Amino acid sequence: MKAQKKTNVLRLLDQAHIAYEAFEYNISDGKTDAVSVAQKLQVPVNTVYKTLVTMSDGPSYFVFIIPAASTLNLKAAAHAAGVKSLEMLPQAKLLPLTGYVHGGCSPIGMKKPFPTFLDTSAQNLPSFFVSAGKVGINVRLSPKDLSDYIGASFAPVSNPV
Repeated sequence: MKAQKKTNVLRLLDQAHIAYEAFEYNISDGKTDAVSVAQKLQVPVNTVYKTLVTMSDGPSYFVFIIPAASTLNLKAAAHAAGVKSLEMLPQAKLLPLTGYVHGGCSPIGMKKPFPTFLDTSAQNLPSFFVSAGKVGINVRLSPKDLSDYIGASFAPVSNPV
């Protein structure tokens, strides 16, 4: 179902004149993982992507956008980021660092810009879904438009499950 509520992500996309469609989904069952979101939106699972935040020594933070049914390949992700190793950001640090909660983390509009990598599987998709910055709302847009807007690089960083 089309979203009626404007999130900060949607306002930022409007300001940047980037074409998108927003969709709401039911969260009453508590299932907010990306695969469940694809089922709720009734779209192919390979078109829904999740946003993951990692950290390295330093500390430095990196964002990865990967397919819903994949896992992040930490070794490939570290290579793409140019660091020795990466680990997932603890969930308790997500909101203070990004401004987003688990299940509603969007690569658009984080508190600070972090180096961001979009899995190469998205390169040939005409459009895909990412979180609109709130649990229960996703946005469909062009992967190229997203990468251009947030300065993301494409890299092979996921492992299919």
